Formats: sequence, C-alpha cells, structure tokens
Amino acid sequence: MTAERWLEVCRAMRDAVVAAVAEVPRERRADKLGRGAGGDTTVAIDQAAEDAALGVLAALAGEGEGFTVVSEEVGERSFGGGGPWRVVIDPIDGSLNAKRGLPFYALSIAVADGPAMGDVALGYVYDLGNGEEWIARRGGGATVNGAALGSSRPLARLQLVALEATRPEHLAPAAAALPGEVERVRVIGSLALALCHLADGRVDAVASLRPNGARSIDIAAAQLAVREAGAEVALPDAPGPFIAAPLDLVGRSRVVAARDGECVARVAALLGIGPHAGSPGHPG
Repeated sequence: MTAERWLEVCRAMRDAVVAAVAEVPRERRADKLGRGAGGDTTVAIDQAAEDAALGVLAALAGEGEGFTVVSEEVGERSFGGGGPWRVVIDPIDGSLNAKRGLPFYALSIAVADGPAMGDVALGYVYDLGNGEEWIARRGGGATVNGAALGSSRPLARLQLVALEATRPEHLAPAAAALPGEVERVRVIGSLALALCHLADGRVDAVASLRPNGARSIDIAAAQLAVREAGAEVALPDAPGPFIAAPLDLVGRSRVVAARDGECVARVAALLGIGPHAGSPGHPG
C-alpha cells in the first residue's frame, strides 16, 4: 500500500471514531471497563474509539492487506498475517479532557514501514474538538487543514511553552524553574495536539513532565509533523537516537520539543531533564 492509500484509511478511521464517540453519552464516557495493554485504565470512550478504528482496519485486512497494529487498549496485534507496515494508534489522546467534556482531544495515527520512530512514513492527527486535520509525510512536509506548516516557526525566546503530564508534583517544580526564561505557559491536556501546535509555531516549546511517561502511541504521528516543519523532538529518558525509539508500548520517556536543538537543550536544562537525544536533521 502507498502512503496516500493509508491516508484514505486514516480518514476512514477518523469518520468511524467521530461517529462512535458521538454515540457515547457524556455521563457514560468515564465508565471503567478494565485496564488496557498500555497499562492505563480503559474507559468507555477509549474503548468505543478504538473499536471503531480497529473495525476499519479489520475490513482492510479482509481485503488481503497485512500489517501490525500497536494501540492503547488492544496492545500489539497482527492483521492479515502481519507485514512490513506498522500502524500506531492512540484512539483518544487527551482522554481526561474527553471524559470531562473539554474539547481538547485527538485521534493520533502513525503508519510506519519499520519498527522505529524514524520509520514513520505518515502521521495523521485529527483534533476531535475543533476538526483540525494534521498530516505529515516523511520527506514530504506537513499540513494543517491543507495549509503547509513551516512558515510560522516557534520562537527562540520561548514566549509560550506547553507543558503536559502535569500532575501537581511535576508541574510545581517546572513552574518554579521557568520565570525569567519563559513568558507564558499553556496546558492543553493532549501531547499529540501540543506537538502539532508547535509544528505550526503556535507554541515555542513542548515538555512532557512525568518521568518515563510518554509512549510511542502518544507522539508517533505528531513527531513527524514537528520534524517535517523543521523543529526538533527529544526523548530524554530513552537510550539511543530519537529516530531509533521503538514503536511499541514498552518504551517510555519524557518529551521535549522546540524550534531547534539549541532550544530543546535549553528547555531540558531549565526543567532539569537530560541528557537528551535529539532528532538530528529532518526525515528524508
């Protein structure tokens, strides 16, 4: 399959997820259904979204396509006998927002032709709150609603920084470290969306604060948008280079992203995060 055919599949998953989420009453969204393969509690809205996305992929496998899925609740599963393609899905990135009715959560899908972050060929993030569609193609740039990213760049002076995984015990030390270097802070509640906003220059840096918190499903799609827009991403707690980080549910790390390697290092130093492995160069 080509990357463009996969884009059609991503949009079909989007439509299925939008319909499935709309059918879950708000008062039932947070119903606990068990624990997913990723280790987090599975709630009704997560399960409905994943079931909808996997239904599209099951139909694709029925047409003779083979691939492996890595997803929040189901874990790692082969379809159609497996194959070179790896589809990394977070059906609802920003689950707490979704459960509470805050309109900042997204469907995140990365399609890779290998097992590592650098193998992601297509990144697709759909903002389920406002309908923005973010698409990144390896070596082919990135767009939001069809408009190319990269002309509006994150600022080097760190006017606006987005922080994620912000439990009070992580947020308080970070907030104390930023005065004098950062003008304003935003907490969106979705790491995928925060990275997409960085790719469009809406924020100047992103940091996920919880030690060993983020997994590949959280960033696999959005990181490609960041890198294709000319910015950089780092996984400070991961061994080896960024592009070698595995597309699985095992590896976890904090995330730092900014305009360039110098800004990434500055943000990491401010927050006491390091050493970090950046995303050298840009995908090609």
